[in-house]
Amino acid sequence: MTGPRRDLQPISPQDQTLDAASMRTPAPASPPLSARDARCAHIKMLDGTESGMSQQTQALLGYRLRSAALVLFIGSAVFYLWGSVRDLNSTLDQPFLLAQRSLLRWCHLAHLLGLGIFAAVLWRSTANFCLRSLRWMEWGIFGITTTFFVNVQHFDLLYTASLYNFIPSTLGLWFTLIFTYAVYIPNTWQRAAVVIGCMLTAAASGYAFDVWREPIIRDLAAAHEPFSSMILLGLFGYGASIYGTYLTNSLRQEAFEARELGQYRLKRLLGSGGMGEVYLAEHRLLKRPCALKLIRPHKADDPRTLARFEREVQSIATLSHWNTVEIFDYGRADDGTFYYVMEYLPGLSIADLVERHGPLPPARVVYLLEQVCDALREAHAVGLVHRDVKPGNIFAAKRGGVYDVAKLLDFGLVKQAIETEGDHLTLDGTITGSPLFMSPEQATGENEPDGRSDIYALGAVAYFMLTGHPVFESDKPLKVLFAHVNDKVLPPTQWRSDIPDDLERVVLKCLAKRPADRYQDVAALRYALRDTDCSGKWTRDDAAKWWQSSGKDALEPVEA
Repeated sequence: MTGPRRDLQPISPQDQTLDAASMRTPAPASPPLSARDARCAHIKMLDGTESGMSQQTQALLGYRLRSAALVLFIGSAVFYLWGSVRDLNSTLDQPFLLAQRSLLRWCHLAHLLGLGIFAAVLWRSTANFCLRSLRWMEWGIFGITTTFFVNVQHFDLLYTASLYNFIPSTLGLWFTLIFTYAVYIPNTWQRAAVVIGCMLTAAASGYAFDVWREPIIRDLAAAHEPFSSMILLGLFGYGASIYGTYLTNSLRQEAFEARELGQYRLKRLLGSGGMGEVYLAEHRLLKRPCALKLIRPHKADDPRTLARFEREVQSIATLSHWNTVEIFDYGRADDGTFYYVMEYLPGLSIADLVERHGPLPPARVVYLLEQVCDALREAHAVGLVHRDVKPGNIFAAKRGGVYDVAKLLDFGLVKQAIETEGDHLTLDGTITGSPLFMSPEQATGENEPDGRSDIYALGAVAYFMLTGHPVFESDKPLKVLFAHVNDKVLPPTQWRSDIPDDLERVVLKCLAKRPADRYQDVAALRYALRDTDCSGKWTRDDAAKWWQSSGKDALEPVEA
C-alpha cells in the first residue's frame, strides 16, 4: 500500500526468517498456466493489478456486473411484456411504422438474449475471470444495451414525429443507462468519462443520423426550440455521473486504505475495548490469518504509555510456551497508532464458553487451568506479571489439530475504560485489571502486583468456570473491589454440589485475601491441581469429541 499515512515499521523478524528460509529452500514447480491465466497474469504485471485494491476491484466488479446484468435483464423483460400487450391493443396501420416496430421487437429479443447469457455466465462464478475479462464483459453488457437504446430512440422519434408531429426527449432513457453504469460499476472517473462519453456519443450520433435520413424528423428538429436545453441537460447528466463515480471511487479507496495496515489486510472486527480494537487480519504476502490489535494514540494516556506497550510486546514476544498467544509482529503508524499482531485462535474464550454452555465439568476445568499455569510459569520466570487474568483473556482454542488448547492473552497491555456488564467491568487510572477477577492488593493499589496476584485471578477464573458466577457480583465496580478486599468467599459447592472437595480447597486457597496465604508460585498451584482426583480425567479425545459435537460454529469467536 502506498501513502505516508500508513507507512509502518519494517517487516517483523519472524517474516524475515520466513523470507530467508524461502530463499534456501527450492520452490516447488508450479503447474503450467492455461492460455487465459497466462494472459491475465501478463496484464497484472503490466498494470499492477496484483495489488490488494485491484483484487478488491476485481471481486467487486464481478459481483456488480452480475447484479447489473440481472437488473437490466429484468427491466428489459418487463418492458418487452408491456410492449407486447400494447401492440395487441394497437390500431397502428402504417406499413412503414409496423415494419420499424417489428424490427425493434427483434432487437429487443436479441438484447434480452445477450443479457441473459451474460447474467448466466456471471451467476455461476466470477472468480474464474481476471479483471481484463470482466472489463470486456462490462463493455459487452453495456454495449448491447447502448445499441438497443439507439434503436429504441430511433423508433420513438419516428413514431412520435409521424403520428403526433413533435420531437420527444429521450434523455430519460439515456440517463437511466448512464446512472445505472455509474452506480453499479466500480471505476476511476477517467474510465467512467470514456465509457459514459461513448454512450452519449452513440445517443447523439443516432439522433443526428435520424435527423439526416428522415425528412419528417429533420423538419421538426429545425423548429424544435428546446433542442439546446436537451444538450445542456445531457452535459449536466454527463458531468454529474462522472463526479458521482469520482466520489464513490474516492470513498472506496479511503475505506480500503482504512482496512490496510502495512503488510496486513483488516478483514473484520473481532472485538473492542476502551483503548483499541482487535481485527481478524491477513498477512498480504503469506496469506496467514492473524489477530491484529490496534491501540489508538488518542486513547492512550500519553506517548510514554504507548512506549510501555511497545516494551511489553517486545518482552512477550520472547515467550515461547505453547499456551501463550504467539506475537508475530508489532509497529506504529505515522499517525501514532500502535499495533501488534498475534496468532488467530479458532475457538472460544472461557467467558464465551461458559456463557454459551454453562459451567464446565471439574475435570475440564483442571485440564485448562494446568495449561494456563504452564504459560504463567514461563512469564513469571522472566518478570512478567499478567495483571489481567480473566475469562475473556483465556482461550480454549484448536491448534495443530488439538482441541482445548488453553491460550493466555493480553499481558496487561491495555487499561480499559469503565464498563458495567459481566466480566468486562474495568477501571481506568492507577488500578489496572478487571474488578471481577482482581486481587485485593490490586484493588487497594497499595502494593505492586506480583505473581501471586495472577494466582488470585486464576482462582477467580476457576470459580467462574466451575459455577458460572464470579466470586463477587455487583453492578458497581467499587463494591466488587471492596468485596475482594473484605468479604468472605462463598464456597463453590454452594453453587454446585458435584465439585470435588480437593478442587474446592485449591480454588479457595488461590482466593485467600493475603498473598502469603496463597500458593506462592504457579508451579505449586500446578502441582496442587495435578494432585486432585479429577486431574487427567479430561483428555484430548474428550475435548475433540466435545468440540466436534458442538459444530464448527463453536470455533468462531463472538464478534463485538
